[in-house]
Amino acid sequence: MADQHGGVRRRLYWEYWGQGYFNVKGVSLPAVVSVFPDELYPAPRSWAEKAYPNLVYFNQHDKGGHFAAWEQPQLLTQDRRAGFRSLR
Repeated sequence: MADQHGGVRRRLYWEYWGQGYFNVKGVSLPAVVSVFPDELYPAPRSWAEKAYPNLVYFNQHDKGGHFAAWEQPQLLTQDRRAGFRSLR
């Protein structure tokens, strides 16, 4: 079932496809990266470290995918808590 936001989503993919959508951006804020095997781009740690120079936590999981927050909410929450615990 289509919704009112379908065009926006398609436009984002269309504009960035082949244009470096997954290029390293160099985000300086503290970051936590959780990688799920069925993700569109299961980022390797080497990429995450370049994209997020202040990477405080990185974890690869055995299950989950593009909708990890819905599919594996416990794993995602555990990663966030473990990663940002050091910043308290």
